Amino acid sequence: METNGNELMGVAEPAPAALRRRSGGPEDGLARQIETLRRDRAMSLQALAKASGVAASTLSKIERNELSPTVATLQKIVAGLDIEMSQLFEEVPKTEPVQGRRVVTRAGQGTPHTSQSCANVLLCAEMKNKKMVPILTRVTARDLEADYPALPRSDDEVFLMVLKGRMLLHSGAYQPLEMGPGDSVYYDASAGHAWTSIGPEDAEVVWVMTA
Repeated sequence: METNGNELMGVAEPAPAALRRRSGGPEDGLARQIETLRRDRAMSLQALAKASGVAASTLSKIERNELSPTVATLQKIVAGLDIEMSQLFEEVPKTEPVQGRRVVTRAGQGTPHTSQSCANVLLCAEMKNKKMVPILTRVTARDLEADYPALPRSDDEVFLMVLKGRMLLHSGAYQPLEMGPGDSVYYDASAGHAWTSIGPEDAEVVWVMTA
């Protein structure tokens, strides 16, 4: 997952001034655009790192505007986000906050997104610039070592409730936590975490991460 350090750190190309995050508004600039596009797709830093080949620590620095990425690095990020390069440079429209926004996802609907360990359905994905990301997930992972090469970690906070089945919440900070229907947990994902189902059926959970 780690890419060449010289490419990303030592000889990083300065981003054009017009693309840097401006002091007049934190929503402006390339750094904010990358973060917005990632969160709109309900991707953690770890997930984008896996998809792009750019280290999660490097992505975090780019999003905080502490590192100006090279063109080669931007190409990898674009590939990981599955977008066109031009989308990175689109101006985020400045609009007045809309009061009372609402998006509905009916039963059996949603935007599917399957990973190695989970079958996810993104809920209310049509709403942009959300402050939280709700997801319905069937936990297909059964073996921690086989299904998770490394414990995913991110800067997000996560709320999770088990709807069906039983699962283990693995953490870099705690012993595995067994959970069943109706159990819920709120945790900081920066310590690293993973989910595996136990028992005859895959666990089904609804979870929300900060955006």
